[in-house]
Amino acid sequence: MAKKIIMDIKDFSFAYAKADKPSLKEINLPIYQNKITAMIGPSGCGKSTLLRSLNRIHDLYPGNKYSGEINLLNLETNKYENILKIKKENEFIRLRQRVGMIFQKPTPFPMSIYENVAYGLKLAGIKDKTKIEKKVEEALKGSALWKEVKDRLNDSAMGLSGGQQQRLCIARAVALKPEILLLDEPTSALDPISTGAIEELVSELKKDISIVIVTHNMQQASRLSDYTAFMYLGELIEYDKTDRIFLNPSKQLTEDYVTGRFG
Repeated sequence: MAKKIIMDIKDFSFAYAKADKPSLKEINLPIYQNKITAMIGPSGCGKSTLLRSLNRIHDLYPGNKYSGEINLLNLETNKYENILKIKKENEFIRLRQRVGMIFQKPTPFPMSIYENVAYGLKLAGIKDKTKIEKKVEEALKGSALWKEVKDRLNDSAMGLSGGQQQRLCIARAVALKPEILLLDEPTSALDPISTGAIEELVSELKKDISIVIVTHNMQQASRLSDYTAFMYLGELIEYDKTDRIFLNPSKQLTEDYVTGRFG
């Protein structure tokens, strides 16, 4: 079966408001369906900036400039839509339901575990209580959290451990059945056991969701991803299958980075 590109980034450049020069320069990058794509590179190289462009989260702050295309495949029509052309509020909401985001620090809402997951479903217009309950349970099972919280769904999410909170945030995102999930260093604030649990979960999720992960951790990128993009100073230096990037990169700069000679 031919691999399908679910998101195609073409000649994409981005500059923050009031910045002298662009943070990203003419990025070309395919995101394959049901694969994990890792973005690696030293701090400040643009990987988180690129990740946050993929669901237009930067638009929460006015004045940023971008050019090029970020084309998202509409699975119903099998046609690509350039998300940089989105202007209406309801289109932004729909985009962020289709392209979910998990941040470095867990961000549970200050409400019950149940309501954390139900919130997005209600926002998406689901009113049937039984349907919401079913989807909350499915999402918590899908994020490997159900067994730990099923008897305390009405307790505050703030009482969960850091690793559990991060899995709850993933449950909240996957409840909406996104096509793509963006992960911005999702384990950097977690202990090794929680990190292992999240990595296992992410590997499981790719059966249904295409995943893009920004990570500083070379071992994590090589363990987890199918494809790796190496970025440096706002440019995409090299993109290939992960094995190739780590074992036989075509650029000297990539080799220096993955072998720890710089960065």
